[in-house]
Amino acid sequence: MENKLYVGNLSYSMRDDSLRQHFSAFGQVSSAKVMMERDSGRSKGFGFVEMGSSAEAQAAIQGLNGKEVDGRALTVNVARPMEPRSGGGFGGGDRRGGGYRQRAY
Repeated sequence: MENKLYVGNLSYSMRDDSLRQHFSAFGQVSSAKVMMERDSGRSKGFGFVEMGSSAEAQAAIQGLNGKEVDGRALTVNVARPMEPRSGGGFGGGDRRGGGYRQRAY
């Protein structure tokens, strides 16, 4: 997991291939993914890069964290595991459901 990096503050025009190109200067890039809005297809402004080794990942952090790319200073650090989300995806709540309920008399 030490070779998977979070990359934040990306320009909205950044795409997977250009992200890969920036990181390839520091070693083998196993994958590069800019996260996109589902509806609009626009970048969310962050992504993930997986480097070939933890040494290459550290070199990329040293070389790109704070570096200005497309007018924005990148944030690059080791990615953390995704935290479990609370709720059921429908606004959370008390899980009693909605709709018609019979009245108790």
